[in-house]
Amino acid sequence: MVQPFTLDVPQADLDDLADHWAHAYDWRRHEAELNALPQFTTEIDGRRVHFPHVRSANPDALPLVLVHGRPGSVIEFLDLLEPLSPDFHLVIPSIPGFDLSGPTTERGWDVHRVARAFTELMRRLGHNRHGTQGGDWGSGIAQAMAAAAPDHVVAAHVDFLPTKPVDGVALSEEDERRLDRIKARMRDRPGYRVLQATRPQTISYALTDSPVGQPAWIAEKFSGWTDPDSAIGVDRLLTDVMLYWLTGTAGSSARLTRETGTTTAGCSAPLGVAVFAHDIVLPVRPLAEDIRRFFAGRS
Repeated sequence: MVQPFTLDVPQADLDDLADHWAHAYDWRRHEAELNALPQFTTEIDGRRVHFPHVRSANPDALPLVLVHGRPGSVIEFLDLLEPLSPDFHLVIPSIPGFDLSGPTTERGWDVHRVARAFTELMRRLGHNRHGTQGGDWGSGIAQAMAAAAPDHVVAAHVDFLPTKPVDGVALSEEDERRLDRIKARMRDRPGYRVLQATRPQTISYALTDSPVGQPAWIAEKFSGWTDPDSAIGVDRLLTDVMLYWLTGTAGSSARLTRETGTTTAGCSAPLGVAVFAHDIVLPVRPLAEDIRRFFAGRS
């Protein structure tokens, strides 16, 4: 079979990125930006959990957990702090095994275990009634937190929600197009996901050892998964790269894919979904609502 091919990270772009990292990028400036946030660590379930905790000036604000994905980090939310903090107390944990939470060294850290750890974090902070939000892996964790603590999570919001076919659900033509797009992606699993799901330790050696391999691995995702009209600045991208590079978490973050597999978190709390034109998958609303009815019936 002959198929079209597109190289996602052109050599010239990668050369420019590496050159900027080596000669122009100022880590200390971006380190200071992160250190301007009130940040903390605690040990939960035998692992360190790092988290900025930005309290609202409004004492009655709702606590909200913001959960990043891969290859993201807490920097995903830096531009949201100002617009969100008037109404929310923000807790922004680094996933165990990722960047500033440091590497995990044992099996079992799937989205459900992460969700339980973040639920315990919110309990320790005294936030017994809170919301959750996330995209990519953060979406699964945000929903799993609602499933793990239904009496404490008032609502979940996600910006990534893959939906699977369900027999007997009526779909519009647009729904069918979205479902076909999801099926095509499931049939042609991206190479990075296959490696992380089957050989995370192998890719770990390559990324941890190569100062060009790590940014190439991350930059390809930032390029392919973002709206081309909302490009992420090169310094913001390299700050994300630095958080993985300095902490040696390429391998442990990849293991989340292997540990979690294709399990469904489920969410019986009220669920909001943001859908954007350039999302890599577009959720099919009738399928999402059918799954929610199933989980609501189990609560």
